[in-house]
Amino acid sequence: MHDPKPDIRTENDQREPLPRNVWVVTLTSFLTDISSEMVINLLPLFLFSVLGVRTTFIGLIEGVAEAVSSLVKMTSGWLSDRLRMRKPLAVLGYSVSTLAKPFLYVATSWGAVLGVRFADRIGKGLRTAPRDALIADSVPESRRGFAFGLHRAGDTAGAVVGIGLAIAIILFSQRGAAELSRETFQTVVLISIIPAVLAVITLAVGAQEIKPGKGIGSEHGSEPIEKKEEKTRGGLMSTNRLFRNYILIMALFALGNSSDAFLILRAKTTGLSVVNILAMMMVFSLIYTIISAPAGALSDKVGRKRILIVGWALYVVVYLGFARASVGWHAWALMALYGVYYGLTEGVARAFVADLVPSHQRGTAYGVLYAVIGLVALPASIIAGVLWQGIGAWSGFGPGAPFLFGAGAAFLASVALIRLSPPRLQEQGAGR
Repeated sequence: MHDPKPDIRTENDQREPLPRNVWVVTLTSFLTDISSEMVINLLPLFLFSVLGVRTTFIGLIEGVAEAVSSLVKMTSGWLSDRLRMRKPLAVLGYSVSTLAKPFLYVATSWGAVLGVRFADRIGKGLRTAPRDALIADSVPESRRGFAFGLHRAGDTAGAVVGIGLAIAIILFSQRGAAELSRETFQTVVLISIIPAVLAVITLAVGAQEIKPGKGIGSEHGSEPIEKKEEKTRGGLMSTNRLFRNYILIMALFALGNSSDAFLILRAKTTGLSVVNILAMMMVFSLIYTIISAPAGALSDKVGRKRILIVGWALYVVVYLGFARASVGWHAWALMALYGVYYGLTEGVARAFVADLVPSHQRGTAYGVLYAVIGLVALPASIIAGVLWQGIGAWSGFGPGAPFLFGAGAAFLASVALIRLSPPRLQEQGAGR
């Protein structure tokens, strides 16, 4: 298989401004992450310190929430392809998550928190695959990595702001006490509703619908959609070997990638206070923000796979470090490196999917990716919780065990990704 001939449009594409949809979706994610990160980083501390929930149940909550989200992602992605509409499903998803958030204010048990997380993740499931497909359909292939990197940067910049607001609220309401109080958590929840509502309005008013197969991000856009569907009638996973193998590798990686709630709890075991943990997470998000767009742009030039391999290798180092962390500065340094890993991989992994799959199947492809990762997240988080604190009479192996397991799974996935060929898949064109 030979590389395609150079396309004169590529140079012109690099000079064109990014389409409106990319900026609108990025702003929507920025506002949403302000809201989410104000709460999500405090949630494991609220469960562990205020409600007295064991790590096994925290893992169950996060695993179930992500599994439910992923099943919905697969359905919503497929539905967006069938209906040939991305925007309405994305707006609905953001709305559901916003409506669920206020119920955390009255949550007094881990079951109530699970219910809220369940509803919130349904919303995330509804929006994620159609939203990412909308981005992919809006930009040419030559700028796809940069567009997804910019979106991840905007998303994570929202996390920086959200965590900063949470720190300010804690310092104001409880003077930076080492432990989180219920009243402070409730205040954070109430304030977080404001940017969530603004996010829904931004997407509903600002985004423009693009029919799959009609946007500038659609390869062979002049070919009738019916002919494309005939070529892939056997189903995405059965007809696209490279995509199928990529999904299997991502599933292996996800098996060791338990909820980041365990990283927060691990940081707490090193003696960090609530404010220090939030500040640490803000640094993580800031580094993630800075690296995402350049990493995406670099993947447009050198290939997605190379960037992903570097990022996953760094992940192995970080998790091995967390397994042995004993003092606060260890957690700070490792979380900073974790931000580099996220910046290198999150946007690039999404752009990689668009490289492998034609436009009219992208909603389904993103749905399959997120479904597999989320379904594997359930056993991943349960395994992490059990390895840490055990179950029943068994006391587990301690706080370092989940991270050794995660490092091992990531190493095996990295080896499998290295063997995935061809080495620059995006240059071969989607589905070719």
